[in-house]
Amino acid sequence: MNHIISKLLLYGDLPQDSILMEMSAVFADFEAGSVPDDVLITRIHRQIKRILEVGTDYGFDTNLWQNYLTFLLITEENPFSITCEKVGASEGGSVNAFAKGDFKAFRELFHYDFGPIEERLHIDCFTRITHYHAISKKELMYNKNVSEKVQDLSEKLAQTKDEDEFFACVTDFYRAFGVGMFGLNKAFRIQSGDHDGDVTFLPINNMDKVMLDDLIGYEIQKKKLVDNTRAFVEGKKCNNVLLFGDSGTGKSTSIKAIVNQFYPDGLRMIEIYKHQFKDLSGVIARIKNRNYKFIIYMDDLSFEEYEVEYKFLKAVIEGGVETKPDNILIYATSNRRHLIKEVWSDRDDMEKGGGLHRSDTMEEKLSLVYRFGVTINYSKPSPKEFKEIVLGLAHRAGVTLPDEELLAEANKWELSHGGISGRTAQQFINYVLSM
Repeated sequence: MNHIISKLLLYGDLPQDSILMEMSAVFADFEAGSVPDDVLITRIHRQIKRILEVGTDYGFDTNLWQNYLTFLLITEENPFSITCEKVGASEGGSVNAFAKGDFKAFRELFHYDFGPIEERLHIDCFTRITHYHAISKKELMYNKNVSEKVQDLSEKLAQTKDEDEFFACVTDFYRAFGVGMFGLNKAFRIQSGDHDGDVTFLPINNMDKVMLDDLIGYEIQKKKLVDNTRAFVEGKKCNNVLLFGDSGTGKSTSIKAIVNQFYPDGLRMIEIYKHQFKDLSGVIARIKNRNYKFIIYMDDLSFEEYEVEYKFLKAVIEGGVETKPDNILIYATSNRRHLIKEVWSDRDDMEKGGGLHRSDTMEEKLSLVYRFGVTINYSKPSPKEFKEIVLGLAHRAGVTLPDEELLAEANKWELSHGGISGRTAQQFINYVLSM
């Protein structure tokens, strides 16, 4: 195995502690005969356990060895894979020869004969992971979207006849879905590094599969959001979006739904919290040259009078030296129309004794919301609309109570649970279903 892995060029820059490189070292020592059998068995079992952990995390099945190799291929970001993501594999490119050399090696690894080492060491762990039967588990326990893509490609690669077919399968995948975590996942959070601009993207597994049709009412609001997002993914002119209004009306749900709807078109979402605004430049630098459209999502965005992070956000949205890339938009939700808390003294043009122009302060605070080209109001539903939401959710969930009785109970519920809103209606239906 080590002789095959040593041939990798584009895909050979793996960490020495990665499973594949550790396996390479094990087989090198096995062939050299320089390490006791019990030590080799311990090292092999350690890597088999790591493969099992990867398989469990992603719900792999049937052949965990081939699934692991496929996972490496579609998450390895190198100049070749990123170029294929953007423009596909160019015919006649010199780099293709290097890639096919690597894919020939990967194909050999796909069909590697573990028989000699198992017979020599009296183990069967390789046979078990290549003929694996996974325990059925709930979808929330793993990323089903990633699992299905990896296993589907793995099956295709296992059936290829040579490195040319292998090359075509992998590059077609890169072009269709991309490479790395952005190709496999819909949404991400970020983790700040030790240095400014150093960020790590953390995939959000199993994001709520809600669609816009699941949100009853708010048809005008949803259309505005869809129209702007469709223009974005199609490369047309579009705007940053602010969804504001009463709590529990579906603002955050609409954002999740829009990502689900346009994910097949290359839309991805990165959720950023207020305390992470200092990392916005680093985030933009990492994603501006990728072949995806990114929504930077800020939930429940608002600022108190003493908070000044909004000034940095203003510069990032519009007004900084560097132009915001065309593949990035900012979508935010807020319960405040103007985002930044105002006080009555802001409306007095002069402050006694200080000579300060309070109107300038107020204008500065309002200027942030003006940088969102589309603002969409999600207000509380009327009593009639609330009834329609309750009945719609109930019928969809299969609640069998008569409508009159259901609405009477819903009115009692909302009086003690925060008033009428879509969230209150959903909580009431959950309560009914639990009885």
